Amino acid sequence: MKISSVEAFIIDVPQKHPAFPYQSRYIATSSTGALLIRLETDDGLVGWGETPQILSFYGDKPFTAEVVESLRPELMGRDAGAIEALYEDWDLGGPRLQSAVEMAMWDILGKACGQPLYRLWGGPYRDRIELAACMGIQPPDKAGEIARGYLEAGFTTMKTKAGRSPEEDLAMVKGIRDAVGDRLKLRIDPNTGYTPEVTEQLAKELEPYHLEYFEQPMPDENLEDSARIRKLTSTPLALNESVTTMSRVREILDCEAADYLLPDTYQCGGLWAVKLIVDIASSAGVPCIFHCAHDFGLKTAAMLHVAASSPNMPLANDCTYYALESDILKTPHQITSGRMPVPEAPGLGVEVDLSLVQKYQVSR
Repeated sequence: MKISSVEAFIIDVPQKHPAFPYQSRYIATSSTGALLIRLETDDGLVGWGETPQILSFYGDKPFTAEVVESLRPELMGRDAGAIEALYEDWDLGGPRLQSAVEMAMWDILGKACGQPLYRLWGGPYRDRIELAACMGIQPPDKAGEIARGYLEAGFTTMKTKAGRSPEEDLAMVKGIRDAVGDRLKLRIDPNTGYTPEVTEQLAKELEPYHLEYFEQPMPDENLEDSARIRKLTSTPLALNESVTTMSRVREILDCEAADYLLPDTYQCGGLWAVKLIVDIASSAGVPCIFHCAHDFGLKTAAMLHVAASSPNMPLANDCTYYALESDILKTPHQITSGRMPVPEAPGLGVEVDLSLVQKYQVSR
């Protein structure tokens, strides 16, 4: 089961209402980009992986054809099932690229075994995954309108971007609560936008609105401040950007810096790392949520398999899948009443439509 072919595709797909335009504290986006990796083995198995095309304000450069070409000499002839070796010895240019390759390897491994990935990771704990509908920063009235639409569509949980100003965040949260009351669980994500002083004050001011959690309000290094502020407010704190390596996760858990963790493949290096983090967090009584980076069908499938096989993922997982103009799968995932079924076919359990990949492919 040696890797005999490596292909890469950079795609960009327009967003649609209600996510368009998706305003974070950094920028408003109107499309979603990703790098897709296709691996083939010498015995004819094909695996696909996906990682987001992160914009430059996160400090990462967009993927280019030259970066992708660097994968081939590192991957050709490698054992497509050597997941642990990938983490330990392979040089794949950082966790973002590694995560796409690792996902494709898992897809191949599941197909080789004739099993969906959740069965390789402990078997089924749940067969339908609850989703949290996401929204960019909006004026209070518009935020309330979108919240009503999500509620009518059957979602139980909503997450909004935040972080430009505490006053704007409070007004947006109030607009949502005025529109739907407590019928939607609510999370907000300032994407590291605030100082410890502002975070502490805002967390206290958010208490009457009963957030499910306040996600990564401070930069990722502020773990001691997060631990301190947790003791001063009833607003739960969650961490995402801080969740990277295993040693970092141990540090978070040791100092009790979070009520919830949101691991993601492109930050942690792959699905196996996410799965291990979820299990380690379980030992500390800290539930996990799979973070969403405007995922297409491959990464969405990966999320479904992790959540299906992980008891320590009891909350709704972030999702913007419904806001894509199109996916690149032959049979797109279906959302019913805010939930998505777990694929049952081997590997990731989904089939890529190459004509759609080519339709949305961009050159860099």
